[in-house]
Amino acid sequence: MEKTYLEKIEEASNYLKTKVADIPEIAIILGTGLGDLINYIKDIQVIDYKDIPHFPVSTVEGHSGRLIFGALGGKRVMAMQGRFHYYEGYDMKQVTFPVRVMQHLKVKKLFVSNAAGGMNKEFQVGDVMVITDHINLFPENPLRGKNYEELGPRFPAMTESYNKEMITLADKTAEEIGMRLMHGVYVGTPGPTFETPAEYEYFRIIGGDAVGMSTVPEVIVANHAGMEVFGISVITDLGGKDIKEVPTHEEVQKAALKAQPHMTALITGMLEAI
Repeated sequence: MEKTYLEKIEEASNYLKTKVADIPEIAIILGTGLGDLINYIKDIQVIDYKDIPHFPVSTVEGHSGRLIFGALGGKRVMAMQGRFHYYEGYDMKQVTFPVRVMQHLKVKKLFVSNAAGGMNKEFQVGDVMVITDHINLFPENPLRGKNYEELGPRFPAMTESYNKEMITLADKTAEEIGMRLMHGVYVGTPGPTFETPAEYEYFRIIGGDAVGMSTVPEVIVANHAGMEVFGISVITDLGGKDIKEVPTHEEVQKAALKAQPHMTALITGMLEAI
């Protein structure tokens, strides 16, 4: 007999409880080229996605597919090295399944990171942008369908999708380490195509500063679950009618890796201060 969604969440989280003695209350989802943050986590314990019941497996280059437990910035953390994307063919319940498992494990704070294309004229390649809000252009909402009251309300507010206190903490940390930190609105699209110049202009006109193919589904579910969310984008390419460069996945990964030390310093500093 087919297991229910709630049963699948419970089975996955119960499996992790049998493997990990001390489940953290802080989780991090690492995006394209940002998996190197793992190298700074101490006393690590690694669990492959393929070993966790009902967990999808990442198919994208640069996304490893492992759950890491350990210490970063003096705090216990759980980090997803490799996330799932709508464009891989997963439905939104699969894309956000790990966040539901985190909820069942009583995670309180979620850090999400991604690589994004910038359309804000102030941005440069390699900039790090704190996500202050998002625009959801995915064709499916992860909360569509039956609502389980034990997971969250039918109609959750998204007024403060990204926690203001954590944004303030990020600004303070960036100032202390002398880091240029941008703020902006993230536009979430289904992908997998990079944007046309006209689409970049459209996203800018409707209020977007950066665009990517992830993050929004996880943030919606995390808010539904009552978590405090902090989001960050590495600007890996620039787009618009006046930009002639053609982005490639390899170039996006290279730019993300170049920004890696800044993002690592920021997140580590924030964790130390929490």
